[in-house]
Amino acid sequence: MSPPATPKGAVAVEPRLVTVPDFLAAKERGTRLTMLTAYDCTMARLLDAAGVDALLVGDSLGMVVQGQPDSLAVTLDEMIYHTKIVVRGVRRALVIADLPFMSYQVSPQQAVENAGRLIKEGGAHAVKLEGGIRSAAAITAISAADIPVMGHIGLTPQSVRRLGGFKVQRDAERLLDDAKAIEAAGVFGMVVECVPTEIGKRITAAVKVPTIGIGAGSGCDGQVLVTPDLLGLFDEIRPRFVKQYADLGKAVKQAAEEYCREVRDGTFPGPEHSFK
Repeated sequence: MSPPATPKGAVAVEPRLVTVPDFLAAKERGTRLTMLTAYDCTMARLLDAAGVDALLVGDSLGMVVQGQPDSLAVTLDEMIYHTKIVVRGVRRALVIADLPFMSYQVSPQQAVENAGRLIKEGGAHAVKLEGGIRSAAAITAISAADIPVMGHIGLTPQSVRRLGGFKVQRDAERLLDDAKAIEAAGVFGMVVECVPTEIGKRITAAVKVPTIGIGAGSGCDGQVLVTPDLLGLFDEIRPRFVKQYADLGKAVKQAAEEYCREVRDGTFPGPEHSFK
């Protein structure tokens, strides 16, 4: 679903927003979907202009923005704040916001209320929550409130304490049961994280909604990566499934080093950067 290029000399037309029905239609057409994380307006604007289909305001911000060891401490208010500033940078992409840990597990009513806050206060187009069978009731309630919801099965980062770390999930039958349960509950798509390639293919074939893989092989209907991983801006954890498309961390460090050197030796600011 890449945005069409504007012909030379033509008037630019406001790009059409990617919608939930577009996601469902993409699977039917066999069009692969692209999703990346975003946590601020500047990055959202760049990724949106690049033609990314969906931007996920992930609770992964706990690690890559806040410097925490996992996502468990991220609050709903923090998710609303980051969603709000991501939406400001978007003209086309579908913006999906994570429901953070303990914002939907207590009851379906709690799940609906907090999903509603992400939509009303954050401006999200859809929400995402983790879990298979155990989260089906929450998904049903959110969907019944006309809030589009994406599921997340396989390695669920909010379960890191129970799982004993970020580990590959290999129980194929349980994963298939989870996928079918959340599809029946009303998700419009699901992230499938850190499962063997063959299981990712089986899940994709078993459901009618698109699967978005992250460490689930090429058989999924689309892919998602954490943007700081893709850009080489975060190296605390290097998962096997990450492909680094740029080394911006190195470029940022070099630019800052050059800036410090020029300030200290008096060459910056020069006349061209000063006022008369």
